[in-house]
Amino acid sequence: MFNIIYAGTPEFAVPALASLLNSEHRVVAVYTQPDRPAGRGRKLQQSPVKRFALEHSLTVCQPVNFKARDAVDEIRAFNADLMIVAAYGLLLPAAVLSAPRLGCVNIHASLLPRWRGASPIQQAILAGDEYSGVTLMQMDQGLDTGPMIAARRVAIEPCWTATELHDVLASLGAELLLESIDDIESAIRQARAQDESGVTYAPRLSKQQAEIDWHKPVTELSREVRAFNPWPVSYTCLQDENVRIWSARVATDIDQKLPGEVVAHDNRGVFVSGIDGVLQVTELQFTGRNRCTAAQALNARNLCGCLLGKQK
Repeated sequence: MFNIIYAGTPEFAVPALASLLNSEHRVVAVYTQPDRPAGRGRKLQQSPVKRFALEHSLTVCQPVNFKARDAVDEIRAFNADLMIVAAYGLLLPAAVLSAPRLGCVNIHASLLPRWRGASPIQQAILAGDEYSGVTLMQMDQGLDTGPMIAARRVAIEPCWTATELHDVLASLGAELLLESIDDIESAIRQARAQDESGVTYAPRLSKQQAEIDWHKPVTELSREVRAFNPWPVSYTCLQDENVRIWSARVATDIDQKLPGEVVAHDNRGVFVSGIDGVLQVTELQFTGRNRCTAAQALNARNLCGCLLGKQK
């Protein structure tokens, strides 16, 4: 039986923590980022991992960082065999990486070395990758550069949003961890180095990236809509307001016109011309309103002939 420290923050990290609680191993502490203000009221919100940990009476630690000696001493005091990390969001210095007897193992949401970095799920969709997956990796001080312990891949369905791929990979990561944990000591010794020739990077997303450029190919626009759901959500301007685009696909039976022009609008969708075809928007959101289907949008206003986005 291993004594394990678990470090994670968002919803992605919850299934793997749950899988450890269903194993014979002991979770001695859960590390997660400090509570932060969120929502309209800016009230302090606990992370999904913290909520889960408290529900299961686990010890929770929330250091701001590991620069202070006390934070490093605290993690050493748990005398853990292993630290499992999943989307924790804090940089782990060498003193923390070496604190557990077997070091730290990361659950990364890509097939390393492809998509090292902060947004591997979204980048896989943006790039049109046919496959994604999860990798168990021995952590070092580089950005997702450590040797690989195990990996599992999954085909990306053409209609999947980042939300859907996220949920699949979170479950897959939990399954892979549970399969690997009993023999993790041996697996760590046999971990293989990443092939540096296959490295790609997944930088952190920004809200600015989500503004739709109707002069792009519609296949690219469709990927952006799926990749940016649930955040930062693709948007375009309509006169003096921004319209968020939650769901869209490439249309095959509508003739294009000017980039950004709404060429048709019916119960199937709002059809907007791109540079090389038409995007069928099926779910959208007007400023100050809830998300709605194309049929509901049709009841609110007639968009035919409108020009969306910044015109060049």
